[in-house]
Amino acid sequence: MCRSVVKKIVWILVALSLAPAWSVAERVVTVGSKNFNESYVLGELVAQVLEGEGYTVERKFGLGGTLICFDALTQGEVDVYVEYSGTLEQAILKLERKVDLEELNRRLDQRGVRLLDPLGFNNTYAMVLKRELAESRGMISIASLAQNADLRVVVSHEFLEREDGWPGLARTYGLDRSVTGIEHGLAYQALDEGALDVTDAYSTDGELERYQLTVLKDDRDFFPRYLAAALVRADADPHLVDALGVLAGTLDDSAMQALNAQVIYAGRTFAEVAAEHLARVGIADPGVRHDDSFWRDLGANTLQHLKLTGIALLAAIAVGVGASLAVFRSPVVSRALVYLCGLLQTIPSIALLALMIPLFGIGALPAVIALFLYSLLPILRNSITALTTVDPSLIRVAGAMGLTETEQLRHLYLPLSMPSILAGVRTAAVISIGTATLAAFIGAGGLGDPIVTGLALNNVSLILQGAVPAALLAVLTELVFELVERATIPKHLLAKGT
Repeated sequence: MCRSVVKKIVWILVALSLAPAWSVAERVVTVGSKNFNESYVLGELVAQVLEGEGYTVERKFGLGGTLICFDALTQGEVDVYVEYSGTLEQAILKLERKVDLEELNRRLDQRGVRLLDPLGFNNTYAMVLKRELAESRGMISIASLAQNADLRVVVSHEFLEREDGWPGLARTYGLDRSVTGIEHGLAYQALDEGALDVTDAYSTDGELERYQLTVLKDDRDFFPRYLAAALVRADADPHLVDALGVLAGTLDDSAMQALNAQVIYAGRTFAEVAAEHLARVGIADPGVRHDDSFWRDLGANTLQHLKLTGIALLAAIAVGVGASLAVFRSPVVSRALVYLCGLLQTIPSIALLALMIPLFGIGALPAVIALFLYSLLPILRNSITALTTVDPSLIRVAGAMGLTETEQLRHLYLPLSMPSILAGVRTAAVISIGTATLAAFIGAGGLGDPIVTGLALNNVSLILQGAVPAALLAVLTELVFELVERATIPKHLLAKGT
């Protein structure tokens, strides 16, 4: 009896001792990253450390800029991503002065987040140009830009708007000139090809030496320090925080630049360079690899792309056709509804996706809603146009035969309007397939994933891995709809193009 009691107590103690491990193993942690090369590498470092601690990690890499990542964190869409102290000071908190990390965290606590110990490097902003050009003009500091007003300055889109970017830099150095924006991943190639003369860069970018660029000195100390560190919510799991503590101080400026260069120019994956660095600093087994199969990724991305567009399209068909049937007899309401949908269509795709984040977070839901809104106009407009142009004589005949309005809709309006309705659905489907590639910027996946990664790496091959399948999918969709039309619509209606 006593023995059985003791045995039960032992089993209970064992279960309790294993409970934390079970909870960790079952816990899914979402790791985010921004959409540039270094952020992918840092995201992978964080992900692999957490996997080594038994967490199941979901990667949400390639999210849009700072605000998208920060909002995703505060809303619980991601659990951790690597941020920079200067970015938090200027872009998030909009501080008018530089602060130390302790004060920074006090202010961040009011926003429900905290910055962990720095990884060890300072990836500050810099203004760069070709070394040959800098030497020929004797340009050493950012101040020299004021004496070289003929140079074409093109900066990344985020830098163009941030207070610690061009607006503040221009005031500090008296740079009275207009500048335009460019995707950061494309700036170096444009600089190398002579399409621009000066751009912003990150001081740990692997491209600096590759393209033989000169970094102009910030002799007025405008740029704050950009110390990289994991950013988590204030209520983050203490075990997760402790796990990430091993990364503190493991990267200096030169090491980070080398990791970036390996990805860009040696053709290494983010996972490979992250695993090798962790092994080098004694955190993980050097044999660990997280390589993905090309065909597996292609299949998964294509399936996700089809899910996003399919759900959005079905919803748009239901709402668009349903609304058309409800309002087509009222010209005023019909016109107003079409104008409203047309107004939504004028909003740039990436802007609409960004607007969805505060309401619905990141991932598939906001992407589906945005795609639904974009698909609505062609379906609604074509449906209303078709329903309002049905031959009046046929309507009178139907009425004389005693058909109710519902019966008229079923047996007269819908059959005659079907060619035009299908044409609208066809157009909406193609638009949705193309627009869905942008959903990768908010973590929705799909064929936009390799495109976003390719832009970050300036890798044309990766871009094509997403762009070509998306184009083929659009062509295939056109063919499918053509077959559906031929199978379901009488030939005399097709010939009339109604």
